[in-house]
Amino acid sequence: MTWVNQSLSTEFVFLAYPTYSELQVLVFLGISLVYFMILTGNVLIVATIYMEACLHTPMYYLLGSLSIVEIWYTATVVPHILVNTMKRHKANTLLGCATQMLFFIGLGSTDCFLLAVMAYDRYVAICCPLQYPLIMTQKFCINLVVTSMAIGFILSLQLVAFIFHLPFCHSRDIEHFFCDVPPVMRLTCTHSRFHELSVLVAGTLAIALPFLFISISYALITFAILGIHSTSGRRQAFSTCSSHLMVVLLQYGCCMFMYLRPNSSYSPKKDQLLSLVYALGTPLLNPLIYTLRNREVKGALRRVLTRNVFSKKSCP
Repeated sequence: MTWVNQSLSTEFVFLAYPTYSELQVLVFLGISLVYFMILTGNVLIVATIYMEACLHTPMYYLLGSLSIVEIWYTATVVPHILVNTMKRHKANTLLGCATQMLFFIGLGSTDCFLLAVMAYDRYVAICCPLQYPLIMTQKFCINLVVTSMAIGFILSLQLVAFIFHLPFCHSRDIEHFFCDVPPVMRLTCTHSRFHELSVLVAGTLAIALPFLFISISYALITFAILGIHSTSGRRQAFSTCSSHLMVVLLQYGCCMFMYLRPNSSYSPKKDQLLSLVYALGTPLLNPLIYTLRNREVKGALRRVLTRNVFSKKSCP
């Protein structure tokens, strides 16, 4: 009860926003445009997968789940950034900051685990093609998605509870756009090796372990593809993995640089720019990568966009 009462009266003030009104308008319009493109791209992917029977497969079910997670992931911070951009007093309460971090880290961790699940799906499809229909059933896919979300939010809840039970110093000014782990940890009065290691362990479980699983999966996939004698077969196998691999490198590259490093390397200006990359850039590029590099998705999306009310075209 004491923490709740304190959270309602304590505010974090964000210092990363521009102060000139002209620049505020430009930033607001730019972020609004990117956010519109994120929502449009991911909603189109979800709608296309839902409406096209030829995309009712485990791979595209997982892709649709990833798009849904990223819609909610951006919704936790982007509307907050847009509102604060035009406000004079750019602040958030202690409870609001903790809630934002809980969902941002929870959905971001879910994103990482889903990418690992998608790597497993590609491993089974390429290395165990005969067992693929028996292993990757609809029920098993649903369980994988639910488990990914559950683990992501359990890790996030533990991390947020740990951070917000630390004593904060008198200054509550955050050199950032929203409540993220590194800038908030800079405001705590207890800077010790134990606290730094605690955050690093949480980041390892949510980022490093899934990335290790993905690396092992793709190593096995590579060996299996190299064993294919047909050149067209190898090309087709690589094409099914290339889009996912590009998204993995983009997502994990930003996350590892942001969360798996010592506090001594924290740079407010660089981290502000990086935060916009993984909060806006990754959710924007993911649907573009999957639609531009995947023939099935491009074809299905084209049919959905051009189909009239009375026409019914089956999948090729």
